[in-house]
Amino acid sequence: MMLGQKLTPNNYYENWTDRAYMSPTVFKRFLACEAEALAELQGKWEPCMNSTALVVGNWLHSYFESEEAHAKFVDEHTEAISSRGPSKGHLKKDFKIAESMIEALSDDHDFDLLYQGDKEVIVTGEIDGYPWKGKIDCLNLKQGYFVDLKTTADIYKGYWNEESREREPFVYAYNYQLQMAVYQELIKQQFGVNCKPYIVAVSKQDPPDKQAIDLPEYRLTNAMNQVLESQQHIQDVIKGEAEPIQCGHCAYCRSTKKLESVVSADDLLLD
Repeated sequence: MMLGQKLTPNNYYENWTDRAYMSPTVFKRFLACEAEALAELQGKWEPCMNSTALVVGNWLHSYFESEEAHAKFVDEHTEAISSRGPSKGHLKKDFKIAESMIEALSDDHDFDLLYQGDKEVIVTGEIDGYPWKGKIDCLNLKQGYFVDLKTTADIYKGYWNEESREREPFVYAYNYQLQMAVYQELIKQQFGVNCKPYIVAVSKQDPPDKQAIDLPEYRLTNAMNQVLESQQHIQDVIKGEAEPIQCGHCAYCRSTKKLESVVSADDLLLD
């Protein structure tokens, strides 16, 4: 399959790019619920998202991209400023937290040494014949690594994995290892350099916690195997050659659910 129109910072997040290129974000949506992901891709469903959390995350990212990018982002998001009450004209609580997260990283000499390289680098390539895209927060080709910034409620909080029946860290709960494995492959294809991935996590606590995180090689290998094993079916779903599987519990599935069956009260618990 030939790669589509060239991606740029201006068009990277446009809807057509998600139809022309697979990405870790869209792929993970299909893993969660094929029916919801397909409806969203087709423009038939708009998921309910925590827009504040998204803006807070991008507030942090834009700051470490460049002064110009951050100033532009702040100007475009006036909702961060309180418009009434005693706090009028000041940052709202969530964005004060964002500023404290920025300060926590900015004041860290080791972070400054690590976060060196080209920022917001768009990478494209093919995985098993299908086009993929990615956007790297910080890419250091010279030293052979890249860094992805992540915000989270608590870096050390455990999340229950129903499949493995055990608790796991936020990195695996959100399948960030898949994102890093894909980015690693796309960087290698585009630049010919095998780069090591790192995650720098910063928490939304007061004061924020922070941690540089390495990903074991076997986790990256397993994640890429998951891509290779699941991709053809997902592409068949996108092309209309296979029926999407409903998870049965997400917002989309709830909105389309019909009382077609009766279940025992003993089976109501999901975990």
